[in-house]
Amino acid sequence: MDLTQILPQFGNVAFTLAAFVVALSVIVAIHEYGHYIVGRWSGIHAEVFSLGFGPVLVSRRDKHGTLWQIAALPFGGYVKFLGDANAASVGQAAGTDPAKLRHTMLGAPLWARAATVAAGPIFNFILSILIFAAVILTQGRAADPLTIERMLPLPATYVNELRAGDEILAIGGSELPGEDGLARLAEGYPAEPVLDYRVRRDGREMLVRGPYPQPPLVGGVSPRSAADAAGLRAGDVILELEGSEVFAFAQLIEIVTASEGRTLDLTIWRNGETRELSLTPRRVDLPRPEGGFETRWLLGISSGLFFEAATETPGLGTALGDAVAQVWNIIVSSLSGLGHMITGAISSCNLSGPVGIAQASGAMAEQGATSFIWFVAVLSTAVGLLNLFPIPVLDGGHLVFFGYEAITGRQPGDKALRVLMALGLSLILTMTVFAVLNDLFLCP
Repeated sequence: MDLTQILPQFGNVAFTLAAFVVALSVIVAIHEYGHYIVGRWSGIHAEVFSLGFGPVLVSRRDKHGTLWQIAALPFGGYVKFLGDANAASVGQAAGTDPAKLRHTMLGAPLWARAATVAAGPIFNFILSILIFAAVILTQGRAADPLTIERMLPLPATYVNELRAGDEILAIGGSELPGEDGLARLAEGYPAEPVLDYRVRRDGREMLVRGPYPQPPLVGGVSPRSAADAAGLRAGDVILELEGSEVFAFAQLIEIVTASEGRTLDLTIWRNGETRELSLTPRRVDLPRPEGGFETRWLLGISSGLFFEAATETPGLGTALGDAVAQVWNIIVSSLSGLGHMITGAISSCNLSGPVGIAQASGAMAEQGATSFIWFVAVLSTAVGLLNLFPIPVLDGGHLVFFGYEAITGRQPGDKALRVLMALGLSLILTMTVFAVLNDLFLCP
C-alpha cells in the first residue's frame, strides 16, 4: 500500500496535522511545566523551558533566569535544568560551580529529584481530571424525571408523537427508575418499531406513540473505524442493512456480528435524503467489565437517542469523582490491553502510533470542540502513563534509578547510565517505528 491510499482517509491533511499539533502541544506543555514548577519549588533551577525542538522561533527570559522558548519542530518539549549535560537531565555538565550544585538536578536531594521527575506524569493526570470534570459539569446529567429537551431529526416514516418538554414515565409498559432513566433506554423493551410512551405533559399524564428508544441513529463515529472510512456521520439514520429494514440499534449489532467481517450494504437517511453505502466491519478487541478482552466485529458507531434529554448540573465533588474514575479506567484498560498484546491474546492493531493518533486528533476535532477536548484528556492520561514505564530516558526510568539510589545509597555509575540510556532510547525508537508501520501498512 502506498501513501496515496492513506492520505484520503485524513480528509483535510492540514487540519488533521494542526489538530494533532495542538493536542500534543497542550499535553507536552503541561507535562514539562510539571517538571519545571516542582523543580523550582524544590530548589532546582531550570535554565531552559522549550516547547518543541530545533531552531528557536521566539524566546523570553523570566525573572527567575529561565529561558522560555518555542522551537520550530512542535513534536515534544523539554526542561533543561542547571548543570544538565543534555535535555534529558542525564549526566552533569563539566565545570559546574560547586556553590550552585544544590540547584542542579544531580546535586539536589533525592526527594527533590524524584518529586521533579514524577511531576510530569502527575500533571498529565491532573489535566485529564480537570478536563473530564469540566466536561461533566458543562454537559450535566440527565434530569430526574427524564425530560425531553429537544427532538432530533428522523425520517418521515418514523411515528413520533412526543414533544419537547415531555417527562417520560414509562415505555412499553415498563416504568423508568428515576435515577437511571437514561441508561435504561437501551434495555428491556418490546422489539417493535412503535411503542407506547406514558408521559407527563403540561401537568397531565397521557399515552403517546414513539419510536424505539435507541433507533439506528448514529450518535458518534469512532476515528479510524469502518464507519469513518465509509463517511458515516453523527445524525445519520440507518434505514436498511443488507436489505433488511431496521428500527433498533440492537438489530445493527446482530447483523454486523453475524457478518464476520463481510462487506455490508446499507441505506442511510441524512438531512432528508437517502444514500447507499458499503462498508466492511473491522475486528476490534474490547475490554470486558470483569477483565480481559473480547473480539467483535464493529462498524465503529455509537448509538444515539431520538431526542436530547434535559440535564442538571452535578455537584463539583461528583464531577471530580467521575473524572478520577475515568482516568483510572483508562489506565487499567491501557495496561490490560498492552499485556494482552504482548502475550498475543489480542491484535497489535489495538496499538496506535503517531499517524493513528494524528488521524484520531483530526477526526475528533471535526466532531466538535467537546469531542476534541475530551480526546486531549484521554491522550494526556496515555502520555502520563507511558512516561511512567520503567524505561531509561522516560520519567519512569529515572524513578527506577532513584529507587536504586535510595536502596544502595549511591547513584548508578556514568558508564551504566550511558548503556542503559542507549538501550532505552533504542527500545523507544523501535516501538515508534513499529507503531508507524502498524498505522500505515499493517493495520491501516
